[in-house]
Amino acid sequence: MSKTSSMGRGIQALLAVGERHTRGFPGGSAAEVAADLDRDRSQVSRSLRTGGQEGFLARTAARTYVLDWSVFTDAQLLTERRLQADGATALDALAAGTNEACFLGVLRGDSTVTIGESVPAGSNLVGSWLGRPYPAYCSDAGQAVLWEAPEEEVRSVFSQVVFTRHGPNTPASVDEFLARREAARARGYSIVDEEAEPGLYSLAVPVRDFKGDVVAALQIVGIKDRLEPRREPCAAALMAQGSWLESRLGYRS
Repeated sequence: MSKTSSMGRGIQALLAVGERHTRGFPGGSAAEVAADLDRDRSQVSRSLRTGGQEGFLARTAARTYVLDWSVFTDAQLLTERRLQADGATALDALAAGTNEACFLGVLRGDSTVTIGESVPAGSNLVGSWLGRPYPAYCSDAGQAVLWEAPEEEVRSVFSQVVFTRHGPNTPASVDEFLARREAARARGYSIVDEEAEPGLYSLAVPVRDFKGDVVAALQIVGIKDRLEPRREPCAAALMAQGSWLESRLGYRS
C-alpha cells in the first residue's frame, strides 16, 4: 500500500470524525467511523490511532475518538500572528503603490478597531488610528468586516446602536447599511463615501482565514477629491493585496 494512499485514508478518517461533530455526535468509535466511511474497521482503527498519535484526535474514556481542539487553537494563534506580520507587508505594499493611507481593521462588538496601518507622507492624513474604535455602521472597514455575516447577525450587532450622523452620507439605519453592503458585495469591494466624516473616501475588502471566516478588512483611506478619481486602479491594487494576504492566512477560494 503506498504512503500516499495511507495518508489519504488517515485524512478521510479525521474528516469523518469532524463530520460526526457537525452532526451533533461527540466523536465516534472506530466501528462508527468505519460504518460512516463504509470501510474495514481494522483499517479505520489504525488510521484513528495514528490521528491520535499525531495530535489531531483524542481518545475518550468511552473509547471514542474526538477532535483535539488544541490543533485548531494553535492554527488560530498562527493566523493572528500572520495577520499582524503579513498584514504589515500588505499595507506597506498597498501604501507604496497608491500613495494613500492604508489600514487593517477588525470587528469588536459594534465597532471596528484598527490593528495595522501604513501612512505615507503624501497621503496628507495625520495621527494614528491604531487601537482606536469607530462605529462599524459608518467606518471605513464596517461593510467589509461584516461582508458575509447573515442579515440577522448584522441586525444583532447593531441592535443597540443609535445611527448618529458623522458625515453627509452616514447610513441612517441598519436597512441602509445592508443595502450598501449588498452593492459592495456585487462590486467586489466597499466604498465608504463621506460616511465617517466629510471629505473622507475609502475602499475596503474582506480578508478571510484558513476556515473561510472574515477576520479583518484591508482599507485604502484618503481625501475624496484625490482618491475617488483613482478609484478603479486603487481598487485593483487593494483586491490584489487582499488576495495575497488571504493566501498567507491559508484561505483557498
